[in-house]
Amino acid sequence: MEKTTRVKDKSLSKERFLAGLKAGLPVAIGYVPIAVAFGVIARTLEIPAVIAILMSVFVFAGASQFVAIELIAAGIGGVSIILTTFFVNLRHLLMSATVAEKLPALPTRWLALLSFGITDESFSLLATSKIKTLSAFYVLGVILLPYLAWTSGTVLGVLIGGQMPSILESSMEIALYAMFLGIIVPEVKKSNPKLIVVSLALFLSSLLTWNPFLVLAEGWRIILVTAISAFIAAKLFAGDDVNA
Repeated sequence: MEKTTRVKDKSLSKERFLAGLKAGLPVAIGYVPIAVAFGVIARTLEIPAVIAILMSVFVFAGASQFVAIELIAAGIGGVSIILTTFFVNLRHLLMSATVAEKLPALPTRWLALLSFGITDESFSLLATSKIKTLSAFYVLGVILLPYLAWTSGTVLGVLIGGQMPSILESSMEIALYAMFLGIIVPEVKKSNPKLIVVSLALFLSSLLTWNPFLVLAEGWRIILVTAISAFIAAKLFAGDDVNA
């Protein structure tokens, strides 16, 4: 009887894992071109290939990686880069906590592994799932293919980065701005509070960039703009449904 139960549990775990892989496949496909662009841009900015690849392996955060290589190329100090990427990625703490609430009691090592793979896209899949209690194997399946797509896409981008015409390599940097616009525009179109926050951030960024009386490094400007915008938004829209 016990052996039969173990076989059923193993079969169920495999089924849930495969279901997670299927759910995560569209996200993985979408990550490939952006990851390739990241690899190419990293090489264009003369970031060592190993550093670019290891960044994707151990960081796995698209927006933060793009920001980080720009700051590295600009000669910004390590402390500024760490603080900037921390603020950019701060939302992942909330996303991981939200997914964790839908998981059964798991060992810390499992939670750490699963939270590492949570991205904006995978979070949207998991958070909107109608399943009240998510299987750890299902979540693992959802995050695995996007992770493999991101890392392999980075490797491909690094490999072809040095082989492309310089003008084409330089044009790949447009992918950075296209990615941010692709994230921001759909959100601000359906939410006035988000539109206000984005407009505020743009105003503060412009003010700090062109203000001759306050000269700040790029990394510190990003940190300051993010912190001030988030603080004002929290005060203005406390208790509001920003998704409305």
